[in-house]
Amino acid sequence: MQSLGKENHSSISEFILLGFSSESQVRMALFTFFLILYFITILDNGLIITLIYLDTHLHIPMYFFLSILSLVDMSYVTTTVPQMLINLVYPRRTISWGACAAQMFIFLILGIAECVLYAIMAYDRYMAICFPLHYTLLMSYPICIKMVTVCWLISIAGALIYTVFTMRLPYCGPHKINHFFCEVPAVLKLACLACADTSLNDWLDFILGFILLLIPLSFILVSYVRIFVSILSIRSPQGRLKSFSTCASHITVVTMFYGPAMIMYMRPGSWYDPERDKKLALFYNVVSAFLNPIIYSLQNKDVKRAFLKVLGQRGTAQ
Repeated sequence: MQSLGKENHSSISEFILLGFSSESQVRMALFTFFLILYFITILDNGLIITLIYLDTHLHIPMYFFLSILSLVDMSYVTTTVPQMLINLVYPRRTISWGACAAQMFIFLILGIAECVLYAIMAYDRYMAICFPLHYTLLMSYPICIKMVTVCWLISIAGALIYTVFTMRLPYCGPHKINHFFCEVPAVLKLACLACADTSLNDWLDFILGFILLLIPLSFILVSYVRIFVSILSIRSPQGRLKSFSTCASHITVVTMFYGPAMIMYMRPGSWYDPERDKKLALFYNVVSAFLNPIIYSLQNKDVKRAFLKVLGQRGTAQ
């Protein structure tokens, strides 16, 4: 296995990321747009983490998981967007074999972590709404820490399998990746062009997609079906509305992330379409991370209250 890795590495030392349009005006417009989007994403998610840390009223499992999600989103976009911005400005859009493998591995860790984290957040809402009297016991701080730890262990294991089985293939032919970062489907396409047999990878992608995407999504759907049944039994219209609004933001975020990710990682290799894949990747990587804090803050009175409280304290201090 070690000699195989060295052989692959020696056959091709770097890749070229084709990214987006080759026209200079379009590239500069995209650079400006994604740079602004990136900074807003970092600021928004950073604000969510800061508010949750500063306000003791937000020191509950729901916001603990939300702070982890914001941290994942900040890291998620940082794995891909800076590289994309550099490639939009500089004509030599190369990435070394090692950097490509590292980017793929880190991106997959964060993506899988987000999948599992959404399932954990759905379970948290299920416990809070369906078992309110036992919620603090069932979702204690040690239990939350254990759930997040398991989330990261699953993410690292899944990412390692994906990356090893992708980068072990011979890449001795074309070295141009028609994508803006080293994502598994785009890199596998190069192996196909080099006449390598990727049938094992196709099966592996489907099996891992089933485990890491469909199982968490099924868990989320079951949790919300039970939540909705419980909500309908609430007699107070205000109580029902509050419970629905609490879950609405999570459902919106889950739909935005899981839809494109399932199309990307659970389709047959013959359905590969580079232009469509770039748009899908932008959606579940960049757009989702940008919208997450906005959706959660707009739908959440506690976050708004914490933000106004921090502003009020600063105004008083001045």
